Amino acid sequence: MDPRLSSASRATPLPIGDEQHNLSVFLTKVYGWMAAGLLLTAATSLLVADSPAALNLIFGNRLVFWGLLIAEFGLVMFISARIHALQVGTAVFLFMLYAVLNGVTMAAIFRIYTGSSIAATFAVTAGTFAAMSVYGYVTKTDLSRFGNLLLMAVVGLIIAGLVNMFLQNSLLQTVISGVGVLVFTALTAYDTQKIKEQALEMGHEGETGAKVALLGALTLYLDFINLFLFMLRFFGGRR
Repeated sequence: MDPRLSSASRATPLPIGDEQHNLSVFLTKVYGWMAAGLLLTAATSLLVADSPAALNLIFGNRLVFWGLLIAEFGLVMFISARIHALQVGTAVFLFMLYAVLNGVTMAAIFRIYTGSSIAATFAVTAGTFAAMSVYGYVTKTDLSRFGNLLLMAVVGLIIAGLVNMFLQNSLLQTVISGVGVLVFTALTAYDTQKIKEQALEMGHEGETGAKVALLGALTLYLDFINLFLFMLRFFGGRR
């Protein structure tokens, strides 16, 4: 569930004199939408976790739970593939809908881990994410060469995770979690650099800029959420 930013739609290159200002404006939109999505996910998770009836409906019925997971995956794929054909308002709605659905399924962590360990892990995740995002922004190293490798690693993590749902092997789960932390730490830097480069290649105004900023926010949102969940398996204190 990790979409790559599309380069199919490009606008006129940014004027040199306005480059840094326009880049700052563009990235403010990206991180603003990302933060809004994270806040909505957190609020939804807390509300669901505080409702025994909601928890029973979602996690007591496999059909409902798997239906929500499939809906999340479908939304990410749809937004990624159709972002340039959607109206900005529709794209925003779908992103927020995804954030809500993700919050619903993530409510399970409050049944498994203590609140203090969740908060501590979130802080560690935020610090790691911020550091790698800054690195991706300032580094002169071309990270694009690692793109295919990281994408294959994500696919491998998904397959290994599905297999271990049936095996329930604790050692394999530890390995998956460790690799997951490394992969999404690297992806944060890679995606930040890619979003920056795309911003430098197109104008930040209008519908195209708004849509690309929203897709960038979704990409970084996914990096953050996955990094948080993998770290939680290491730092989370179980109830």
